[in-house]
This record gives sequence, structure tokens and C-alpha cells, in this order.
Amino acid sequence: MNFDVVNAVKQFRIDGEYVSHEPYGSGHINDTFAVYFNGTSGKFRMIVQRINDKIFTNVDGLMSNIQGVTDYLRDIYAARGGNPDRETLTVVRTLDNKPYYKDADGNYWRVYIFVEDTVTLQTAETPADFYNCGKSFGRFIGDLAEYPADKLFETLAGFHDTGKRFEAFEQAIAADVKGRVKDVQAEIEFALARKADATILTDGIKDGSLPLRVTHNDTKLNNILMDPVTREGVCVIDLDTVMPGLSLYDFGDSIRFGASTAAEDETDLSKVEMSLDLFEDYSRGFIGQTKDRLTQGEIKMLPMGAKIMTFECGIRFLTDYLSGDTYFKIHRPEHNLDRCRTQFKLVADMETKFAEMGEVVEKLAK
Repeated sequence: MNFDVVNAVKQFRIDGEYVSHEPYGSGHINDTFAVYFNGTSGKFRMIVQRINDKIFTNVDGLMSNIQGVTDYLRDIYAARGGNPDRETLTVVRTLDNKPYYKDADGNYWRVYIFVEDTVTLQTAETPADFYNCGKSFGRFIGDLAEYPADKLFETLAGFHDTGKRFEAFEQAIAADVKGRVKDVQAEIEFALARKADATILTDGIKDGSLPLRVTHNDTKLNNILMDPVTREGVCVIDLDTVMPGLSLYDFGDSIRFGASTAAEDETDLSKVEMSLDLFEDYSRGFIGQTKDRLTQGEIKMLPMGAKIMTFECGIRFLTDYLSGDTYFKIHRPEHNLDRCRTQFKLVADMETKFAEMGEVVEKLAK
């Protein structure tokens, strides 16, 4: 689909003359472009995005979240003597001082300063990469510990409400629209046996034992811009899913994707396990940044966060498989089923290592 990027960038306060633009990155939700300009100090570029308002239906709320959080972080990093233009995203305002522009075709646009001299990694190439991932997301949680999470909009309602995800799974079993239930009884029984786990985290919110935090909610390694030499995190990006949530969501989802010894869709389940070494690498980075900010209850529950986020992802894949593969993109007929099986294998492996995970967390929190 063709979008009028040139017209869009003219609506923002950019001190330079447009030169060219090209698609940028590997994201699947928004349309992202690197746009080049000539300025008084030479050529520079900006990140320009068309926001997918079919997914993020409340663009006002979305951009209010991002503007509020990044402004808050900028003040923190400036006070520390850092470089706010590199350490957090900078929202460029429109000519009429708004954080986004809506064009005549109903497309929503935003612009960020391009953080140069950084790299993104799709997977951790060394244990140090995963440690730095934990350090970056831990810093994000820690730096926002006093930000009023209840002031944020919920951009994706119920995103990590595992209980609601489980209800959708049970509805998919009952509907059985593709007649697949009979072929996945082992997976269904695995999930049903852990039904009580689905509400553990949300129950903690309800009874007050787990405090709401400002959370990222999409803590993949490629959502961190890293220094190409030191490989330390420079800036956490992709803030669309920043919402009120639990620290356990961010910690758990990172462990789910990063501490696995195999690809998310590996068909040989003998290759799939949760590496305790990688769990410790990430935990060292994350807890090092948060142990003075999180409650003792949160820290103790970190291993449970890893298990529940992995379980949630597994039931989402299985729900989609039973429903006819309508949400996640697939590249083969049983792709979602393969993904489900890897997640459930990780859950089972975590259960065997749960005491050791707890010992790691306790040691690092001292």
C-alpha cells in the first residue's frame, strides 16, 4: 500500500529539507520508514511511522502514554548527566504542537529522532547479550518505578490477562470450528491441568500483593538499541505496548523467548529446554537494576512470571490453531501447533527447574 510519506513529514517540526525515504526495520504492525533530510550540519535521518490504528484504536491514548513516559525518562537521564536524545525515544511534535498527525486519508503518523550508531539483535549471540537485555529492561522498569502507572491508557485491553486468554482457549475447544480438537488431546490436557495457574498473576493485582508498574510488555531483544562495540543497551524502543502491568510480565516474556535453547517453532522437542545459565544471565542484569525498586514479593515471584508468560503464549498458539489460524501468521499447516508444543515443553522444563530458578533469584537479590 502506498502512503504519502513526503506530505506527512512536512507536518512535523523538522529542521531540514526532505531528500528521500525508504522502508525500515522488520516490524509487522506499523509501517516504518527512514526519512533522509539535508540540514545545516549535513544529512540526517528520522524514523517516521504510520501507526496501525486497526490494532491501536486509541491513538490519543497511545501517544499520550509514549509522550508521558519519554518526557519523564528524559528528565531522569538529563539529571544524571546522560544524553536523553540517545537514552530514550524523542517524539517530534507537529507544526501545531501535537505528538501525531492525521492525514486526509485517515492515516496516523508520528516521528522520532533517529538514534544513530546503534544496532539491534534478533537473538542473543552471547550470554553477555542476554545479560545486557535484562539490564536494559530492568533499568526501564526501575527508572519508571515512581511513574503513576494508573495514569496510562491500556492500549491493548487484557494483553497479559492469562485468565481471559484461558477462557478464549476453552471457547475454542467448545467451538472446534476446524475439527482439530480430536487431534490435540495431549496439548489440551496439558493446558487444562494447569488452569489454576492462569489467574495467579492477576489475582496478585486484585489482592494488592503485586503492584501495578509501568511495563513495556514486549520485551524482545530487538526492542533494544545497543552499542555496536560494547553491546550494552542504549535505548528501549517500540513503546506502543507500554501500559500498566506487572514487572513479572516483562521479566517472564524475556525468559520465555531468550532462555530457550531452541527456536519458537522447533519441531524436535528434544532440543527445547530452558537454560538455567541463560536464566541466570538475564536475571543478573534485570535484578541488578530493580532489586531496590521492586518489592520482595515481586522478586520472589519472578520465576512464576517466566512460567505463566510461557504458558500464556502456548495457550494463545493453541487457541489460534483450534480457531483456524486467524491471528498469528503461519508458514505451514501446523505451524501454530508446533509453536504451542515448544511453549508447553518450556513450561514443563521450568517446572522441573523451578526450585533452582528460585535459588538463582534469591541469590541475586541479596
